[in-house]
Amino acid sequence: MIVAKKILIYGYGNPGRQDDGLGNALVEDLENRARQEGLDHLFFDSNYQLNIEDAANIAEMDLVIFADASTEEINDIDFTPVDESTHVAFTSHAASPGYIVNLCREIYEKTPAVYLLHIKGYEWAFKEGLTAKAYKNLELASSFIQSKIKEADHLIESFHQIKIT
Repeated sequence: MIVAKKILIYGYGNPGRQDDGLGNALVEDLENRARQEGLDHLFFDSNYQLNIEDAANIAEMDLVIFADASTEEINDIDFTPVDESTHVAFTSHAASPGYIVNLCREIYEKTPAVYLLHIKGYEWAFKEGLTAKAYKNLELASSFIQSKIKEADHLIESFHQIKIT
């Protein structure tokens, strides 16, 4: 019997600041798809920012993918591993993914495979709704994550090989 890996997709940002809501919108899209397909090994969460309590949320997962809007000069999306030393310079959020991973390791003595999906955003005004260009990146990000979920075992193995070297 094959046991599915427990995967958490966690998007964060402020949907009231246009493209800053990309991570949240991604979670909403993927959660709807997972519900329709009956994928009960997928878990979802979203918030305005990461909080120290999120260390507990990731402790029981095999794979965690954080998703956030990016102001960096990237092409549409970027996907990078996260560990306790990772500092994400382009986020305006209080707790970084690396900080949450470090707390998880220190408090729960667990280190799931953790990645950050950076989704290129363009506008940050106090206004709800994504821009047209950000919406295209959201569609790309959704397809990308759906393919990565199918490769969960490989992602987990690759992440832990990086940690060993």
